[in-house]
Amino acid sequence: MVEPQVIREVFDLTDPDCNVIFGLSVDEARQRVADGDVRRIREIDGHFALVAHRGRTVRLARSLQLPMRYFIVKQSDGPALVVTHRIDAIKTWLDERGLGDQFHPSYTRMVPAHHLTEVELIGCPDPNPTYRRYFTPARETLSGDIAEIGRRYISALDAEVEKWLLTIPAAEPIGVSFSGGIDSGAVFLVIYHAMCRLGMSPGRLKAFTLSVDRSGADLAQARRFLAELDLQIFHEPIEVPLEHIDLVQAIRVIEDYKPLDIQAGAMALALCRGIRERYPDWRHLVDGEGGDENLKDYPIEENPELTIRSVLNNTMLYHEGWGVDSIKHSLTYSGGMSRGCTRSHAPADHYGFRGFSPFTLPNVIEVSEGIPFIELTNWNHEALYSLKGDVVSHGVRAVTGFEMPVFEKRRFQHGVAQESLLKGHFPEQPSVYRALYQSIFDGSVPAHR
Repeated sequence: MVEPQVIREVFDLTDPDCNVIFGLSVDEARQRVADGDVRRIREIDGHFALVAHRGRTVRLARSLQLPMRYFIVKQSDGPALVVTHRIDAIKTWLDERGLGDQFHPSYTRMVPAHHLTEVELIGCPDPNPTYRRYFTPARETLSGDIAEIGRRYISALDAEVEKWLLTIPAAEPIGVSFSGGIDSGAVFLVIYHAMCRLGMSPGRLKAFTLSVDRSGADLAQARRFLAELDLQIFHEPIEVPLEHIDLVQAIRVIEDYKPLDIQAGAMALALCRGIRERYPDWRHLVDGEGGDENLKDYPIEENPELTIRSVLNNTMLYHEGWGVDSIKHSLTYSGGMSRGCTRSHAPADHYGFRGFSPFTLPNVIEVSEGIPFIELTNWNHEALYSLKGDVVSHGVRAVTGFEMPVFEKRRFQHGVAQESLLKGHFPEQPSVYRALYQSIFDGSVPAHR
């Protein structure tokens, strides 16, 4: 039997500037990961993707917003571990060292959010990672009082937004990806309210709405939302031509092949491109990602693998998928939004923005997991779908004083253009997306200009 080789090097290629950590330095947060104490890792407040090692154990931890990947490399002088945010960064690193023949996207590993991932520094054969939860919110701890639930939920959002605002230089503008829907609407109003409370100029704030070929229901909805609150001065439509919706670029940037995530990511890329072309120096872009996951507001009927019982009985199912201990768990991709976070993070990063998704922070998720969903819905689909609007509107009123308009849920990609315009851009068959994804890494699809 061949003795395993000890890994001699760990290459941390993650971007420390992507971390948004409140009350700790990145080095202090990394030390907590190195210690391996999951209770202290839970106390890291903010968005992070951190690598640390002690002895022959590498420890990796990430929050929901930031993706994180790793790869064990075989070298003549011993294996190495490479950690990055992206699959293509691993490929580039290998190619530059003449090791590209080791690469395949399925050999990369994604760190699941809300878990401490531990990899023993032994290669050939590679050890399986182990996982320990650092975030385990208690379920159904709140009363059934919608007004009180909303107040606590939006108060948690407001607290995280305030901490984030205090990290932004006073002169820098802030943009919100804004459809006028429940989540982007709540984020915009909470940011506006917090800026006024903190004595910051709200003139730094803009609500950006994407419109493809001057169409889409979101633009009218966003205008109506802001007009009802007399805040239309903050609105700025980003109108782009249909050719800016590029399926191949979306798959390449997002590094996935799930149709709905790719479609949403294609729209996020078009929005970010439009803002960047208009504002070359803009940095900060906020979104409402995570709001649907928190309030379990996805049409269950569209997914044959789900029932309302599986949605309501499984902790953070939409955040994490079926869980790292399930047979459905993939090492290449983690589940739920832990996987799908790239649909918003990658487009923003691609165009040089620092994204911020306050609904995905553990302190906000913790409140939402405490909602007594079963009591409030009695296993009724329609009651579940209407719950988010009730909770969020009550909370926004309690925290900001605004009577927030509530409109029917619509996916990002369905609101920015007429359906007829997008039919040719977004194939219905999932196999088309998977084939394009594979061809991109095979090199048979040319690089995007």
